[in-house]
Amino acid sequence: MSVHERRVLSIQIHVVSGYIGNKAAVFPMQVLGYEVDIINAMQQCTNIAYKVWNDGQILNGNDLKRLYDCIKQNDINIYSHILTGGVGSPSFLREIVQVVKDAKQANPNVIYLCDPVMGDNGCYYVPEELMPIYRDELLPLADIITPNQFEAELLSGTKITNEEEALKATQFLHDKGVKTVILSSYETGNENTLTLIGTQIKDGKKTGFKIEYPKVEMSFKGTGDVFSALLLVWSHRYPDNLQFACEQALSTMQAILQRTCKQAKLSPTPAGSELRIIDSKVDIENPPESVNIKGAVLSF
Repeated sequence: MSVHERRVLSIQIHVVSGYIGNKAAVFPMQVLGYEVDIINAMQQCTNIAYKVWNDGQILNGNDLKRLYDCIKQNDINIYSHILTGGVGSPSFLREIVQVVKDAKQANPNVIYLCDPVMGDNGCYYVPEELMPIYRDELLPLADIITPNQFEAELLSGTKITNEEEALKATQFLHDKGVKTVILSSYETGNENTLTLIGTQIKDGKKTGFKIEYPKVEMSFKGTGDVFSALLLVWSHRYPDNLQFACEQALSTMQAILQRTCKQAKLSPTPAGSELRIIDSKVDIENPPESVNIKGAVLSF
């Protein structure tokens, strides 16, 4: 696999201290052998769980255009993947549309994984104006999308309380043009587990699966950012086995979360609750087998 076959443009939020956005996503991709070009959509000192935090800078569309135009003029805009996550400006998100279009023109085989970071547990993290831009402008360009339950509900207009409604939401996203939809987590009513649903349209045929995995007892920032980065790599390595790719990503996530929980109990502070990504390098390289991750094929 050549360098050009594993070269990623990652566009997400950046924090000075801690692990969300690019700080969470880039290291796992690099450890797994991928070159990553990084554009920070906005900068914060820390994530919002800290007592004091601020937005050091929020880039707008013109800022992104200047950065990407320089990349293009230097003839280094050939990517195997584009990964986008949290951004803070509607004009910046609209300019991502242009970046993706140009990258697809430069390399028709580029894979765009869109993590539509908007919020969780019923609350927005970003300006609400971003939602229709994701839904109407970015989804038609995305090859893979990884919303959580709240984001899938926003994008599809469908409340998700069971598997049937989850599949209805994923079908809406397919109808927008997305080939692969990974609903990274939704509540099934079981207090001990979460469910991932993956559906894919390939050669006009729809396939799907679901994976139940343990719910950790604590909540941490940046988990979706790490998951999307891991999925990008594993789905590239196993393009014909999306379920296995998701299981690999989830296995690493479980190892990171278990290590993070242990640390957070010893130091119950925002700093003590940062994801233990660096400490989990071995688990990123070699996802541990997990008997607690249970997959099943869906029939349509």
